[in-house]
Amino acid sequence: MPLYVTAIDEGSPAQKLGLSLGCALLAIDGHPLNDALDYQFYTTPASFSLEVCENEQHRMIHVQKGEYEPLGCNFKTYLGDEKHSCSNHCMFCFIDQLPPGMRAPLYFKDDDERLSFLFGNYITLTNLTDHEIDRIIQMHISPIFVSVHTTNPDLRVRMLANKRGGEVLKYLPKLAAGGIELNCQLVLCRGINDGDELRRTLTDLLALRPQVGSIAAVPAGVTDYRDKLYKLTPYDKKSAAATLDILEEFSRKCRAEYDRSIVYPSDEWYLTAGRELPSAEFYDEFAQLEDGVGMWRQYHDTFLEELENYRGLVLPHSLDVVTGTLAAPLITDCANALMQRYPQVKITVHAIRNDYFGGNVSVAGLVTGTDIIKQCKNDLHSDTLAVPEVMLRDEKDRFLDDITLPQLGEALGCRAICIPTDGAGCCRAYLSSHKRKMKLIKKEKREES
Repeated sequence: MPLYVTAIDEGSPAQKLGLSLGCALLAIDGHPLNDALDYQFYTTPASFSLEVCENEQHRMIHVQKGEYEPLGCNFKTYLGDEKHSCSNHCMFCFIDQLPPGMRAPLYFKDDDERLSFLFGNYITLTNLTDHEIDRIIQMHISPIFVSVHTTNPDLRVRMLANKRGGEVLKYLPKLAAGGIELNCQLVLCRGINDGDELRRTLTDLLALRPQVGSIAAVPAGVTDYRDKLYKLTPYDKKSAAATLDILEEFSRKCRAEYDRSIVYPSDEWYLTAGRELPSAEFYDEFAQLEDGVGMWRQYHDTFLEELENYRGLVLPHSLDVVTGTLAAPLITDCANALMQRYPQVKITVHAIRNDYFGGNVSVAGLVTGTDIIKQCKNDLHSDTLAVPEVMLRDEKDRFLDDITLPQLGEALGCRAICIPTDGAGCCRAYLSSHKRKMKLIKKEKREES
């Protein structure tokens, strides 16, 4: 499909060539333009032919510009078209388990290879054709993130509830042969794709080394909203330990052979199994941090390092902090270490139980304003409540249930502030929250006057 120009950068080659708003970009050097990735790839050279359609008239424009200089066209979306939605009905899909009444965008399931390249979103490959795989290789769209789950074709069809789920596994070796780096994810469902099936999957994926850069394994999340969905049993201490044994076995083999772990269990496995988390060296470059792999270790180490090196003035002050039940022991330990070093600071950590989602949901990123209000009402020890930014949407202004920070503060009779999620940033926020409080007070006074 053509790309319709919605804006043109001032002084850009596109403006100098006289391209108009609303014109359609059809092809470059004979290559059809389907989306913004095509546009970015084919407009990179210093010279090319651009086919456009303006006022229902086709014409060919010869473009000369600096190599890598942006042509200067903009489109309705950053992709040039709409996001590709998921065509699967995975037995473990978290979006299918969301409570009703949330913001509409939260129910959208994407499965878009372009978002995988741009933002690290996971794709299942079931939306792709041979032509699109060839395009990924030709443009070297790398790395991409793939939700594999299992390399057993029949089992993958069953888990994804998509008849293409098995056949598209052929794309993994093709992408690897094309030089595309693959970061893989395994969502493990108890008794389904763990055990011997997990061993098979890890063995198959590691055969694609070195193009498989990392394999993250996470347990399936289960909420109270699984009506008419496949019955999943959450992992308990024993089953988590058995799965962790397999994952660590492969990690040790990889470290011995490749000097890297490659296979990374998410933090939940260790916490559920009651085991100590690995050192930072185990996680290498923390390649799968966004998948909950190594977050605990990175937070702990960077918090204590910042605490050791902090040289700012620390005045007496108190602060309340909220987190999820999974991270609560970690946040509490770090807060205690800070208070031991700076006795003039009082921090109260509130572990928020996730009643909104229910089930085994315990991560901080899914805590809602509703649960915070219910569980912190009349239980705060200061006039400031610190909320980690991971609980808020990208704009840092509201929770999943649409409650805003000001609304949270009003409901609890305090000032609700957003603090960084990383350990070092969190430590600085704890130590300097009184400074931020004074700035907020001064700002409110200016606005009142």
